[in-house]
Amino acid sequence: MVVEDQVSGTIVNEEIPDATFESTEVDSGFRFFVENGFANKIRKSTSEDSIIRASFFSGMGQNLGLVEKTKIVAIHKNLNPSCSGKVRAQSFQVFAKAVADKRGGDANLKYAWYGASRDEICEILIHGFSWYRKAAGNIDCSRRCISLSPAKFSFDSVLSSEVDETGLRHLLLCRVILGKQEVVTDSNQFHPSSPEFDSGVDDLSAPRKYIVWSAYMNSHILPCYIISFEAPYLRDSKGLLEANTIQPRSPWMSFPKLISMLSRFLGPSDMASLNKQYADFQEKKITRPQLIQSVKEIAGNQLLAAVVNLYINESAGTSS
Repeated sequence: MVVEDQVSGTIVNEEIPDATFESTEVDSGFRFFVENGFANKIRKSTSEDSIIRASFFSGMGQNLGLVEKTKIVAIHKNLNPSCSGKVRAQSFQVFAKAVADKRGGDANLKYAWYGASRDEICEILIHGFSWYRKAAGNIDCSRRCISLSPAKFSFDSVLSSEVDETGLRHLLLCRVILGKQEVVTDSNQFHPSSPEFDSGVDDLSAPRKYIVWSAYMNSHILPCYIISFEAPYLRDSKGLLEANTIQPRSPWMSFPKLISMLSRFLGPSDMASLNKQYADFQEKKITRPQLIQSVKEIAGNQLLAAVVNLYINESAGTSS
């Protein structure tokens, strides 16, 4: 059974019985999720808990090292208790039916991950997704779409999460109306290219990114669960990305090894670009600094840092 089917099987009804929730005193670390009744903590070993955990860890790539170094601390269910929350949940059902009617009975509903800071996730639970989000330097920036990761690629959203003051990171597991998808290659696109399409994707055959336009972000995305976890290998990782960290002739990590490890997390199109850049380097069409810059642009700094850090830890474990 594929991960999507497993996750889909966790939610059959609109309501989950109270017996699936923790009744113990609220941990102060999660008070921001539960103090206003926005979410309840799911009990461990329930079907919801077990399948969400399995989906999360299966999306960490084909590497036990990441799974072993990542710990889920809690899973909370979004209750949509406010008036606006109930309206958004009802709106999702209405639009799901409308898209299904438009698409011959199939709205193409999927589960997907969304990684962000704890504060942004709290804002989403209270007010819904926003046209604006905080960028580097605490600067507000507008966005044309919401990007989510398919259920089997949770690690992509893990890299978009931010650690809070308690050392935790947080993801949303959302239900998404995708309808008919189109490949999006233009970063300036902010709506479907025609009425024929409902959402975007980076690759139709092997998607790593679902794209929901901002106009539809609160009608086509329904946050269902908050997953709080520890990923210490992502902490203090900026220093790993200096050019000399990934030199192609490094005695401890060659470019072929780096590319091999990145293949566990990158999609086909990104890997094709990466392999082309490395081939150009071997043929002396580009310089070493140009290759390093290309790798950073294709893979992204956080993924590179995590992969390099993981390799160091694996090498240390092998040599010990």
